[in-house]
Amino acid sequence: MGILYIVPTPVGNMEDMTFRAVRILKEADLVLAEDTRTSGILLKHYEIQNRLMSHHKFNEHGTSARVVELLKAGQTVALISDAGTPGISDPGFFLVREAVRAGVEVQCLPGATAFVPAIVSSGLPCDRFAFEGFLPQKKGRQTKLESLKTEERTMVFYESPYRLLKTLKQLAEVFGNERQASVCREISKVHEESVRGSLAEVIAHFSETEPRGEIVLIVAGYDIKENKSKTKEI
Repeated sequence: MGILYIVPTPVGNMEDMTFRAVRILKEADLVLAEDTRTSGILLKHYEIQNRLMSHHKFNEHGTSARVVELLKAGQTVALISDAGTPGISDPGFFLVREAVRAGVEVQCLPGATAFVPAIVSSGLPCDRFAFEGFLPQKKGRQTKLESLKTEERTMVFYESPYRLLKTLKQLAEVFGNERQASVCREISKVHEESVRGSLAEVIAHFSETEPRGEIVLIVAGYDIKENKSKTKEI
């Protein structure tokens, strides 16, 4: 059988590509890409001339069966997304699951994932955290936020710049204005920025400065000791 490689690609800076990732993409029989146009730029930059096939959330159920058959026939397949590690809020899980079920070897290369530098640089505890990805846009959104109100671990969210301010305000309503947070945007790019402080302070910043770029939102977990102390004071 062949091997399915999950290959992380840079979330911003092209220099974040690993030597091994470049080699695997050059040697693979087939490269699956979330967007062939976006990935084509990356491959051209590294002089990788390989066959690209579109594999995204709208067609992965249809293409996965075909890819698994290629793997079972001995071909090596590499999966990449537009940025970061496939499977983390990107297509990848379904294909990996089907490959594993078929007895195909799956290897994931270590590499770029946006939330790791965001949480490490946030100044908030990163020994334990809850990765939440994108919140539901409508149905179930409020219920989800309420369920996280007493989550003690640091929380990690992905958010669009167009919804960031709305999300911050909703978090403040549920968690309280003083809950600490960090908004990290444009990770590893020229205009990388981290805005840290209470939710109220972060809201004030982005009320004056329009958020732009790819965003990772880090929110402190519920502090039981602090809230018990406040209860006693009252």
